[in-house]
Amino acid sequence: MPKPKNAIQPTRSEDFPEWYQQVIKAADMAENSETRGCMVIKPWGFGIWELIQQQLDRRFKETGHSNAYFPLLIPISYLEKEAEHAEGFATECAVVTHHRLETVKDEETGKTKMIPTGELAEPYVIRPTSETIIGAAFSRWVQSYRDLPLLINQWANVMRWEMRPRLFLRTAEFLWQEGHTAHETKAEAIEETEMIHRLYADFLRDHLAIPVIPGEKTENERFPGAEITLTVEAMVQDKKAIQAGTSHFLGQNFSKAQDISFTGREGAIEHAHTTSWGVSTRLIGTLIMAHADDDGMVLPPRVATQQIVIIPITPKDDSREAVLDACQALATTLRHHKFHDDPLRVHVDDRDVPGKKWEWVKKGAPIRIEIGPRDLEGSKVCLQRRDRAPNDKEFIDQDEFIQNVDQILQDIHNGLLERALHFRDQNIGRCGSIDEFDAHWAQDSPGWLLTPWEGSNEQEEELSKKHKITIRCIPLDHQDGAEMPCLLTGTPTRRRVIWGRSY
Repeated sequence: MPKPKNAIQPTRSEDFPEWYQQVIKAADMAENSETRGCMVIKPWGFGIWELIQQQLDRRFKETGHSNAYFPLLIPISYLEKEAEHAEGFATECAVVTHHRLETVKDEETGKTKMIPTGELAEPYVIRPTSETIIGAAFSRWVQSYRDLPLLINQWANVMRWEMRPRLFLRTAEFLWQEGHTAHETKAEAIEETEMIHRLYADFLRDHLAIPVIPGEKTENERFPGAEITLTVEAMVQDKKAIQAGTSHFLGQNFSKAQDISFTGREGAIEHAHTTSWGVSTRLIGTLIMAHADDDGMVLPPRVATQQIVIIPITPKDDSREAVLDACQALATTLRHHKFHDDPLRVHVDDRDVPGKKWEWVKKGAPIRIEIGPRDLEGSKVCLQRRDRAPNDKEFIDQDEFIQNVDQILQDIHNGLLERALHFRDQNIGRCGSIDEFDAHWAQDSPGWLLTPWEGSNEQEEELSKKHKITIRCIPLDHQDGAEMPCLLTGTPTRRRVIWGRSY
């Protein structure tokens, strides 16, 4: 079957940003809304988010965290209590200043307008993040060291006024989870920060087939108000970086501002040590940029809205009902099987419409099964895998497919992970001199650089502005090497950092 005209155009190599938008459109995942900078997440895309949410939530609860919900509107005075934090988000805040609308008729045009009236005594900020409002609750909940640790997570929407929106990656309103915890000691809080950091890295690898580099942010790149920010950095197919998740040790900065205090073991009043951490619908954008191809989306099986799509091949004769019955019977059998402890998600597409195969190719369903009259006669199925060429087919016994379906899905995941890992590692260069460094960023699509670094915050900022790059992280697994001279200052250092361009 020839490739349809509506396959993804332009291709990745021709125009990566536009290719990304076209993949989302072709897979029917989301669209821009009437509200500037905000998106409508359509069922196929929201199904992916629901699976990410369910599977992450399970991991959070296994590590002792509970879900709660906190207000969308935050009194501006709460932000003023934590000046460094508030300043970091000030330019992105949306502010509610009135509580009533009144209708007024324009005398010139005769049209009715809605005018805000009833100015609030104190403005509210639509939450850009919830450290301050949750800290206020924690201050009421914590009286004694016996009340600690508090391990809370919230699934919510947030708003950060984004000037250059891009579906899933940067939108004014987005969905996320934000964990907030309070601890008796600094050591416990840092242990929590590091544990969630590992959890995120494992989740991206084991569920999304995305290899990440775990590391610490430099002081310039830390979360506003944090003492330590840990990050997981993913490379996508145009060799840019995406910050896929962060975990922050906040020290006592927020607990002192919000008075999260308690009576300690020796009877003295102490302040808690707090953390916060989160991932968002940006993970879906990362998935697209990491795995999709020029035919559309490619979904890792664990987060595929439908893992197996069965397509009946039904000629206009008496065999139609038999084929449809066989497809439904196979779907029922498969739904009793599990993949990583979750029942298989199987859909029978019995619509009488043309182009069904290409619709599922573009949506990224991991496995497509076609069954026609000849397949029924031989008890076979036509297996097509999304990690292979769209027209690649394999005819196998139906019982063999049923017996091996979980392994096939795992092979798809493993192949996507291996491919992404190979691509990333091939595109991380190393250099030790400023001349090599400057030459690297003059290239088109340059990839990342791992360098020795002992420069100041000001020198880091200067290089970042010069080449439109940032230090993505101080990678945890590259800090035990021999001393080398810093590429800029020449100072001997064991510290290595990764530089890159990012979304």
